[in-house]
Amino acid sequence: MAKRLLPESFGFYSVLTDPITGYAYLTSLLVDYGVSVVQLRMKGAPKPLVIDTALQMRKITEGTNTLLIINDDPHIAVEVGADGVHIGQGDMPYTDARAIVGDDMLIGVSTHNLGQTISACQLPADYIGVGPVFATPTKKIPDPVIGIDGMREMLSASTVPAVAIGGINLENLPDVLNAGAKNFCMVRQLTRSENPRSVLEEILRY
Repeated sequence: MAKRLLPESFGFYSVLTDPITGYAYLTSLLVDYGVSVVQLRMKGAPKPLVIDTALQMRKITEGTNTLLIINDDPHIAVEVGADGVHIGQGDMPYTDARAIVGDDMLIGVSTHNLGQTISACQLPADYIGVGPVFATPTKKIPDPVIGIDGMREMLSASTVPAVAIGGINLENLPDVLNAGAKNFCMVRQLTRSENPRSVLEEILRY
């Protein structure tokens, strides 16, 4: 399986954490609408449950234009045949993750300040997350908010595709895009909606 690289600009990057309409339904929706990336993020969930969910999502995304990324665990990414793994600053080092997944899988790296952005690009990560742009409740121990100005500075320094993340919603998304973000992540507005199709259609207007 050859690595499927992300373009510099691909728009919406979806992260699924406890979607109220279910992982399978929402993954199918994302595939139907041609969303480039879906990441499975099940912090603290039992490993067998994560693997089972990831396998369901792999079955849905296989052979489509939607890449499947697994959060945190390169071993699970390999086991389910995902397209990549995303690691945070406190997770396994990039070199260790790369040794596990090999050269044909994407590795994304979260960055929270300018120094981390530069370091991640030098690894080189296949793409980076830049944030949190705004305050977000999705992490038990949140990283310091970088704000629009911090995001702009980090995006300018990035030499790989970059995704703005953290507290982004339909209300503040125009500010994020106007500040130069080409790609963005929105979690709760989609996953907590009982009508995710309507939300997704709004997101994809941008």
